[in-house]
Amino acid sequence: MALRSPLRDWPVWQLPRWLATYITAVIAAYVAVVAGALATTSVRPGDLRLCAVFVGCGAASVELTRRAGEREGLARDVYAIWDLSAALLLPPLYALVIPLPRAVHNEWRIRRTLLHRRAYSTAAYGLAYAAASVVFRSAAPLLRGGGPGGHAPTWIVLAAGCGLVSMAVQTCLIIPPVKVTADPGTRVLSLVLGREAVCNQATELCLAVLTAFAAVHSALALVVALPLVIVLQRSLRHASLAAAARTDAKTGLLNAVAWQREAAVEVTRAAQARTPLAVAIADIDHFKAVNDTHGHLAGDAVLAAVSAAMRDLLRDCDLCGRFGGEEFTVLLPRTTTAQALEITERIRQGISQLAVPRDGTAAIRVTISIGVAVPSRARCTLDDLLAAADHALYQAKRSGRDRVVIYPDTPVPQARQSLPPARANALLG
Repeated sequence: MALRSPLRDWPVWQLPRWLATYITAVIAAYVAVVAGALATTSVRPGDLRLCAVFVGCGAASVELTRRAGEREGLARDVYAIWDLSAALLLPPLYALVIPLPRAVHNEWRIRRTLLHRRAYSTAAYGLAYAAASVVFRSAAPLLRGGGPGGHAPTWIVLAAGCGLVSMAVQTCLIIPPVKVTADPGTRVLSLVLGREAVCNQATELCLAVLTAFAAVHSALALVVALPLVIVLQRSLRHASLAAAARTDAKTGLLNAVAWQREAAVEVTRAAQARTPLAVAIADIDHFKAVNDTHGHLAGDAVLAAVSAAMRDLLRDCDLCGRFGGEEFTVLLPRTTTAQALEITERIRQGISQLAVPRDGTAAIRVTISIGVAVPSRARCTLDDLLAAADHALYQAKRSGRDRVVIYPDTPVPQARQSLPPARANALLG
């Protein structure tokens, strides 16, 4: 009984039952496959030495880029360059176990995480590389001598195909848990099939094939490739950190600073091209009552649901950001007043139909008030438009909430030009 209680408290059992079962099954399958490979693989000194070189290069890559940290969720890296190369050149047993040393290294030197997450990602990667290794070794006899030799083009195509097999298996295994545990606003499909993701995967695959091809002739080629992998990993982490710096963590929308910077560019561009646009400020009605009644976790769930709905209801060219609390800002480029009213009214109706589920209690429903402003002679800067939209938002609140108000084509009243300091900071970044 004393042993069963700690097991019952493991975080993995706090996940949805199907997800906990799925994770446990994948880890168990990995352990079983490793055991089977150990029983059927003859360990040769040459394979051990080459595997040690791959592990050493992977450890060096992690150590020399560890200051950039390791992100939660589905974080892109280029360590598969070493793992896939090992899968192509070594028996499946080595492809299965080569992610293990790096997992331990990451846990020890970079970031501690939940044991089931680390074990699951290791199992998923190991199974994916093992699949690539099995496919490659099954097809390699078709090449004379089984190596590159005079069949370099065929060998490279075969290696690249096995790399695609590995990526496909990884995607199938990794996406279900990530889809459930991803941050609010994360579009999981874009993480796999987005332009940046595909470009990174293609680069990773090409370098892995080239590294394996060179390592066939000399293991020293792995050491020569190490600086390239480190530079690529640093650039990838820099891009990831730059993207995170633009995003609000709770909603996945642009943060206030990023939205203001990009919106200011759009306003200037519209003024120069004499094209219409609109700026809107939206506020969740009675949001404080949601926090007071249901708790701040419920409030966060409402913020995430409202943000996701707004992103789905807006066009790809629109800019949506969170300006703190329950307030959102939207810039609608190339949009007339009538179109702005249509878009914001669609958002208002969509939010009013939301039902945010809560465990064991009734779903939470909220409404939203929106103020809209369009440029005029009196309002030609982003600050002017924000002040006018803010005035329209207050009009919507005073008129009963759950409505859209467009600021009239007149100058902002003096009383509204001087916003309270706290609100001015929130609006203007």
